Amino acid sequence: MKLKFLTPMILLCAAISFNAHAQTNRPDKLYSMSGIGFSFPMGETSDYFKPKFSTSLGINLGLGNSGLFLYPKASLHAFTYNQITPDPGFAYTVQKGRSTTYLLNVALGYRKIVNKWAFYGFAGAGGGFILTPQAGVNTTTMQVNMDNRSNALGIAEGGGGIEYNLGGANLFVEASYMYGFKKIQDRTFNTVPISIGIKPNLSKLLNKL
Repeated sequence: MKLKFLTPMILLCAAISFNAHAQTNRPDKLYSMSGIGFSFPMGETSDYFKPKFSTSLGINLGLGNSGLFLYPKASLHAFTYNQITPDPGFAYTVQKGRSTTYLLNVALGYRKIVNKWAFYGFAGAGGGFILTPQAGVNTTTMQVNMDNRSNALGIAEGGGGIEYNLGGANLFVEASYMYGFKKIQDRTFNTVPISIGIKPNLSKLLNKL
């Protein structure tokens, strides 16, 4: 699965958010978010994955006036892949390969604002794909044929973060725990993404239109 397939989903979430904003006309309730960082494999996942880098894109849509918000997010986590056992039909394991996730999560969160600072937590679920490389070796032609295996799985994710207001945008640091409901290499997938980034305040921009 390519990243371009996640782009329409993010645009759809944004369109829903814009529509909700137009209906309620509430200020400071809509933020986009983009972050970069690392996703650290935990437990058995560290047997075959090592962190490389992560990126994320999402929307924060305020719900009511109590601090609740809806948080759809797309995550791309890249890992170094050290395969333990060959996939069916393959005789060799891949070492120091690259594996990538394409995951979409929709969470419900709560934000508490204190002066220029904000503290928030969230929990949700979603799913997507994890691509793992495969290597087929042809000893006759002395060629290695590389391919990718798509591992579909559902996920649950919970976490929290801290924001600092800069006026038209917030700087943020976020950490979460992600659990996969399917095994890879006969081991449960779970990881801790940590990212930093910026959340532009789209509410103020829309109010000026």
